[in-house]
Amino acid sequence: MNPSIPLAERLRPQTLADLVGQAHLSGENSVLQKAIAKGKVPSMILWGPPGVGKTTLANIIATTFNSAYYQLSAISSGVKELREVIEEAKTKDGAILFIDEIHRFNKGQQDALLGAVEKGIITLIGATTENPSFEVNSALLSRCQVFILKALDKTGLDQLVQQAIQKDDLFKKQTIEIKETEALFQLSGGDGRKLLNLLELATEALIGTSKSKEPLVLTNDWVMEVAQTNIALYDKNGEMHYDIISAFIKSMRGSDPNGAIYWLSRMIAGGEDVKFIARRMLIFSSEDIGNANPNAFLLANSCFDAVNKIGYPESRIILSQCAIYLASSAKSNAAIEAIDKSLSLVSKTGNLPVPLHLRNAPTKLMKDLSYGKDYKYSHMGENNFLEQEYLPDEIKGTTLFQPQKNARELELKKFLSERWQGKYGY
Repeated sequence: MNPSIPLAERLRPQTLADLVGQAHLSGENSVLQKAIAKGKVPSMILWGPPGVGKTTLANIIATTFNSAYYQLSAISSGVKELREVIEEAKTKDGAILFIDEIHRFNKGQQDALLGAVEKGIITLIGATTENPSFEVNSALLSRCQVFILKALDKTGLDQLVQQAIQKDDLFKKQTIEIKETEALFQLSGGDGRKLLNLLELATEALIGTSKSKEPLVLTNDWVMEVAQTNIALYDKNGEMHYDIISAFIKSMRGSDPNGAIYWLSRMIAGGEDVKFIARRMLIFSSEDIGNANPNAFLLANSCFDAVNKIGYPESRIILSQCAIYLASSAKSNAAIEAIDKSLSLVSKTGNLPVPLHLRNAPTKLMKDLSYGKDYKYSHMGENNFLEQEYLPDEIKGTTLFQPQKNARELELKKFLSERWQGKYGY
């Protein structure tokens, strides 16, 4: 076997059963397995983080069906290349087109795929690390099945390590002892390709320091030393995508604009999609600030719109302004706490009937059945308020929203307390 081929490529699975960490897709009774068994798969979007098997899955499907197979990258291809593939596919008896990073195609490029997908000229397999609901236009998305791939857990990562030691021809020539795996797993961040690249780097470096017949012993300290020396080699962009965005969010949550700007700069320098950054700030403005400062949501939404219109490099200024504002704002997670608590309650009480006085009564029969009877029109009361029950009897008095200790939510608490007079604990 050619030693210049990376370990991750040498170990690339050839069948669905060999795919690690995606049992919900590769399992015997999975939707995808059943579709393959029937001899026809739908056009699909594979959504998941890097290094979890999206490209591998596309290759497996193409090999299984022995179809004409075309592969494009949205980074380097445009409408011209798409049309060339589609024209050639018309001459084939079924063709599969795999588009990596399909979220990077603009609306016009995505629209160029619609006719070919709809007519069955091609079976589209698009891969994306971004939420397709945001990044794939609705017309194309409606013609595709979305399959979600998960970051590899410790079991999956350990399985990959064992496969490398036991199956790879070059690794089998060495006596390798994996004494510790924590550093390998932590640095890979659920990315199988990154794990195998780091394993290969650490092993090759160890070979150069050991005597010929001694076993190679990999420890956490050795892996960390190799990683710090070669970080750019095993991380495509020199950035740990999910670690950096986590540090960015946590800096804003911790009200540190300096940390936020540093991690923002790391993402920008690493080539991160500016729309991804803006979208995460929009989510943050509601999740971590919410009604403590409603203007944060408005600013983050404006930031997202502006970044989409302007693009890089000017968008860096807008991102910086928004990140500083969000980091320096009052914080509250009351909104996410309320909805998560409520969804948990609904999962247990979702079949409770709507109280009669709250029901709509558009027909005489409904009125005769007391739909809407005894409902109090709030605007008829003082301060536009009349006390009545808005929850089913079985859960009445349940408090889902709990204002937190910041100026604006204390105002909300005062407003609610004046009206509900102790109910809900306000």
